[in-house]
Amino acid sequence: MTTTAAPPQLLQAGAAADYAECFACLADPTRVRVLHAVATAAGGMTVGELAGLLGVSQSTCSHHVRKLADVGFVHVERVGTSTRVTVNEACCTGLPHMADVVMGVTGATRPSCPDDVPADVTIRELREEDWPAVRRIYGDGIATGLATFETSVPPSSRLAARWLPGHRWVAEIDGDVVGWTSVSPVSDRECYRGVGETSIYVDQDYRGRGVGKALLHRQVTAADSDGLWTLQTSIFTENRASLALHHQGGYRTVGIRERIAQRDGVWHDTVTLERRRAD
Repeated sequence: MTTTAAPPQLLQAGAAADYAECFACLADPTRVRVLHAVATAAGGMTVGELAGLLGVSQSTCSHHVRKLADVGFVHVERVGTSTRVTVNEACCTGLPHMADVVMGVTGATRPSCPDDVPADVTIRELREEDWPAVRRIYGDGIATGLATFETSVPPSSRLAARWLPGHRWVAEIDGDVVGWTSVSPVSDRECYRGVGETSIYVDQDYRGRGVGKALLHRQVTAADSDGLWTLQTSIFTENRASLALHHQGGYRTVGIRERIAQRDGVWHDTVTLERRRAD
């Protein structure tokens, strides 16, 4: 029996018009600067703060904010006498990597792993005596509400059974375990033997010190040398620090999965990212 390929599915006219409006909105460079400033500021910014940062008048800034709000890039809320602007996470998470999402561009300039790894962070293989610290740090991540859909720390026996041997690493500073990373197989099928699901967690007292960068460096270089050709992960759209970290390690945005699961009764979107070995 012969089969014929299904014809390509064209984007519906209404959806195409919506996307065209979004791209047209970003044709103004000042508007892109406004959006970037809001997206990278924790908790958003007021119109006055934005105007001062960009060196434009408040009326000009308000005009651009309204245009961005009209197409859904930002949310606008009146707080007292100020107007606060926050990013629409689901809409903008993939924005710095829009070429990846829209065109599947591979990007020759994408980094292969983080550089400038801090000298005071030591990365080594996870040992049996590390499990209490690993589980404590996992609990720190769960407590943020942004790291995982898990609401309790799995037993070490379950984690050990899930994680690939040779791809379980901890970070140490002055002899204390301050972070960990792992790779889990995505399938037991032979064809997917080189595809792994990754996790990185850092002690809440050591965030911002390059621990995650050092862990990611070891994670991706070990995967490359051990024949893993794809690493993938899913990150809450709100977890911008983790998204930025993974892009430093050569991960690219594949897409956004809307309302993929609930945590504590609240639906969340996640960003799916992957890193492909260079060859």
